[in-house]
Amino acid sequence: MAKSALTRAVKLTGTDVPEGKRRILEAGPLTAMFDNGAIRYIRFKGAEVLRGIAFLVRDKEWGTYTPAIENLKLRQGKDSFTISYTATTRDKTQGLRYAAKIEAKSNGTLVFSATGTPLTDFITNRTGFVVLHPLNGVVGEPLEIIHTDGKKKKGRFPKFISPGQPFFEIRSMKHEVTPGVTATVLMEGNKFEMEDHRNWMDASYKTYVCSLLDPWPYTLKKGEPFTQSISVTIEGKPTAKKSARKGSGISVDVGGVKGMIPAIGVSVPMAEAAHALDKAELIAGMDANHLVCQIDGRQKGQREAAAAFRELRERTGALSFLEIVLPAKKPAADEVAAIAREIRAANYKPDAIVITQMHDLKSFQPNTPRPWGPSYEEMAAAARKEFPDVTLGGGMLSFFTELNRKPVPQGVFDFITHTVCPIVHAADDISVMETLESLPSIIASTRHMIGKAPYLLGPSSIACRDNPYGAVVSPNPGNGRVCLSDMDPRQRGLFAAAWNLGLVSAFAKGGLDAVSLGAVTGPQGVIYRKADYAQPWFDDDAKAEVYPAYHVLAGLAAASGNKRRDAVSSAPSTIAALAYRAEGGTELWLANLSPEAQTVKISGLKGPAEVHHLSEATFKTLATDPDILRRDGERVRKPSSVELGPYALIRIKAE
Repeated sequence: MAKSALTRAVKLTGTDVPEGKRRILEAGPLTAMFDNGAIRYIRFKGAEVLRGIAFLVRDKEWGTYTPAIENLKLRQGKDSFTISYTATTRDKTQGLRYAAKIEAKSNGTLVFSATGTPLTDFITNRTGFVVLHPLNGVVGEPLEIIHTDGKKKKGRFPKFISPGQPFFEIRSMKHEVTPGVTATVLMEGNKFEMEDHRNWMDASYKTYVCSLLDPWPYTLKKGEPFTQSISVTIEGKPTAKKSARKGSGISVDVGGVKGMIPAIGVSVPMAEAAHALDKAELIAGMDANHLVCQIDGRQKGQREAAAAFRELRERTGALSFLEIVLPAKKPAADEVAAIAREIRAANYKPDAIVITQMHDLKSFQPNTPRPWGPSYEEMAAAARKEFPDVTLGGGMLSFFTELNRKPVPQGVFDFITHTVCPIVHAADDISVMETLESLPSIIASTRHMIGKAPYLLGPSSIACRDNPYGAVVSPNPGNGRVCLSDMDPRQRGLFAAAWNLGLVSAFAKGGLDAVSLGAVTGPQGVIYRKADYAQPWFDDDAKAEVYPAYHVLAGLAAASGNKRRDAVSSAPSTIAALAYRAEGGTELWLANLSPEAQTVKISGLKGPAEVHHLSEATFKTLATDPDILRRDGERVRKPSSVELGPYALIRIKAE
């Protein structure tokens, strides 16, 4: 078998599987991006009106089909554009075909219509249009709704993230884009309702066809066509004067001390315990503040896993946090006692424990019945009895959504936790990076919910470690970009390193006490090991040891608890920035969150500096030298301007 090459695509995204081509189309002052059947970034005179409109087909596990597009026709006129295509979505058991048409004119109108025909009886949780409103300039702002019964209602886009649907039975929605300009979105062909997409780390409010109050999955009958359409009407004239045009490039200004760097940790999944011991030296080299281990009461080998966690603690010097998952078959006291016996038999003494039960790993709509399981209070009491001196946490091992839908009573736990995952609803590169925009809302909403309790982010990565919305995670045998998969190839590329820097930057600015990233090894890992899935180039290079994200984790872990300096990016969706006091001066991290090269002007740093580059040019060294950040970097007289390639990062150590 031929060795896989270290291609540019593998360096950037960990896979040679390409994304579809995108194109910007114009209709006078109205512009939009066409992307694999959907339209994104609908703008009017440069202002974002909608984040996107798409016709999506979901399966019974909430997986999203990738459409096979045929007969694509794009016509760019002088003051209009038209797109038409047919698309087929299918798996081994069912299929559906739809014909779509998009028409936009310079008068500020856009219509996206589609007619679908099931090729078989088609089981789906949702099939049809979704409309995404952006966050910037929209969060907490007024909204006018006309319902399916014709009644008009005024409301607001939620400020804090709504656990349930804020609006139902929608026919049209109207909001202000900029002062003097409004956009009305008319939705026809079925009823629509809105959910607060920020729950799942999406950078939008989503309005979708049908209702989650109705039974799902449902069946679309073979051969029975259905039609839906979305019509956008933009009206008015801007009343605000345009700001003066700024110079080219992006700026980052480093200011005074503003908070602390969270304690940085990494997880050791129960299934990775033995592999982690094999990589203990590399784990120790990360100098993580804590290792987040897990014992699942439903699984065998609890004592063996506990013994491995004890040994890892001894060999790495990191604190050991333990997640405990109860089977929820017996009272909490009995189940915690059984797990505690295995832990004590292994002589494992965790520094902190997070207690949960299996049903809280899954998603339930607000105010709907849940299966029997121990309450937060019962789990806390049982854990405190068996582990009386340990710091005890509660919340969700799943995503913020589930914490938002089942809040933790204040005063029950010593700290609160949840995780995030960026590939619940979309897995393309743009959407994944966009998810970082939702983090200020997630942080503010969590803090509003939990008060002053310490706030820790649980193990989070691009891939999901569990699927709260289906029986299993989505398979990804082709190294593609797949929603709700536990293996994402971008974990191996510069992409994940940049995304992780953006993640830590947001949570550091949000004042979290601790942040845990991915895992030591395995699908969400930062250390390479042979696996039952292909890892292009890494599987063929005997010297490959770590992924680029390893260096981000190692570099930031060393700064756990350091004083954070304010670092303000003029384009935070493009360049993420994080700065802190370090021995001898200041360290500044920058990450390019885009696939295009960027020039960044830096202010606020003094004197000569040492620079380390995490880029395409240094990728092979990054993969084969775990200690690269400890070696001498490039010396510069004053770091005033830097160039960052696609998804590249830079660490500047200034005096």
